[in-house]
Amino acid sequence: MTRPRRANTRIFLLLTALVCGALIMVIEVLGSRVIGPFFGVSLFIWTSLIAVTLISLALGYWLGGVLADRRGTPETLYGIIIFAGVLVLLIPVLKSPILKLSVPLGLRLGSFVSTSLLFGPSLFLLGCVSPYLIKIATEELKDIGKTVGGFYALSTLGSVIGTAVTGFFLIAWLGVDSIFRVVGAALILLGVSYFLLFRKSWVAVAAILVPFLIQGQKSDAGISRLMDNGTRVDLVASHESYYGSIKVVDYTYRDQRLRELIIDGLIQGGVDGSSYLSAYEYSYFLQFLPYAMNPDGKRCLMIGLGAGVIPRWYESRGITTDAVDIDPAVFEVAEQYFDLKLQGDKFVQDARYFLQTATRTYDYIILDVFNGDTTPAHLLSQEALALIRDRLDQNGILGINLVGSLGGNSFMTASVVKTLESIFDQVEIVPTFDLGGAEQSGNLAILAYMGPVKTADLSKIRDSSIHPMANTLVNANLQKRFRFPESQKAILLTDDYNPIDFFDADLKESVRRDILESTNWDILLHSN
Repeated sequence: MTRPRRANTRIFLLLTALVCGALIMVIEVLGSRVIGPFFGVSLFIWTSLIAVTLISLALGYWLGGVLADRRGTPETLYGIIIFAGVLVLLIPVLKSPILKLSVPLGLRLGSFVSTSLLFGPSLFLLGCVSPYLIKIATEELKDIGKTVGGFYALSTLGSVIGTAVTGFFLIAWLGVDSIFRVVGAALILLGVSYFLLFRKSWVAVAAILVPFLIQGQKSDAGISRLMDNGTRVDLVASHESYYGSIKVVDYTYRDQRLRELIIDGLIQGGVDGSSYLSAYEYSYFLQFLPYAMNPDGKRCLMIGLGAGVIPRWYESRGITTDAVDIDPAVFEVAEQYFDLKLQGDKFVQDARYFLQTATRTYDYIILDVFNGDTTPAHLLSQEALALIRDRLDQNGILGINLVGSLGGNSFMTASVVKTLESIFDQVEIVPTFDLGGAEQSGNLAILAYMGPVKTADLSKIRDSSIHPMANTLVNANLQKRFRFPESQKAILLTDDYNPIDFFDADLKESVRRDILESTNWDILLHSN
């Protein structure tokens, strides 16, 4: 091989290291968006993604090294890269049957199996690339240190670029399925380019047709399905934001229409399509009780906007309501599809950062934030709750929407209550579900405040309308309170130790099971 040709080959190999390093991270980052609607976006999901990525790459490094010693040719390397591209193109096609197959396995095993089947094969092949690159590029033993260092440096730089570009731009610009198609096409193009530039093989050009032959799910938002009971399900809007997969879904049965907001597969609110009254009980408890306990309040803070149901009610009472949400797309969706018109200020910030920097105080603070199926741990620690207490006026009330358990699996729920009791004088647990049910779990309205016990003056909210779907439970439970027995085990949750993701796994599986039973899977699987 001539010196110029050898130099060109080395440059192309370096480019290969950069590109493959970047695309590995693109696949890993996108993984949470694929399996999140079915398994949530929690500690277990990221554990599965990271573990599968590392296992696949490790196996690829090992087998790639073995194969490179036996057949360390550039043709084999770029054939592997083309095949990896084909497997990436198949991810949008295969995600539906694989996820449906994995759901019965539960949260932990199901997420690991689906991640392994969807992303493991392509990541394994991309793991084979590094040993091949080094084998091909290393001509003399004395250069091996420089060669290995150069390739690993470029591969790592590519990983940084892939992570940043995906998280900061691609997800919001293209959508998940489209990015997988771009990644698959890029890998195929990289392999074909080698055969064209260095082997003058026009036969390889046929591989460029593969992305056009493999088509994933249609990317428009106009999905419509008919359920067994005659309810029509329509996907009204679908948006991949920087922070989650946002969907607006309409359920129509005869003359009734329910509109839901779904983020990362978790229902974040539902309203009647005509009156915009909430169809879910928990919101009424967080509207009525803080107000009835402090009817002279003038200002409210909503942490976690969701569909905007609760702040819309407070503002209808003449209470100026500020809202904090990390995702600007949530504000846009709430305004466009859920009739939200805030008079208060909108803060596009992380809630903890807002609490640390805010100076304004409030008569009501409503915490309704979910990351996956759980309120983020950094908002339920002693330190975070102390910040919230400091933002309350003297008679202020904190209301928390918490998915918890009052039955056998109540360790984490009791720990949240114990942590609240270490910060506030009074903590009240109000179940928003039927206490006679078998599971004894669901949404809890937890009220916390300083000073003596307050009595809710329910006459203050008698003029407020309640949706017929929620009316019975709301009226039955507004005056009910639950207390854990003295023997209940619980811990204090701090920034240093807050294992809510781990110990609440069974509860999360229950929540996911309920969502999967009531939500059309084609809606959950849809991505742009």
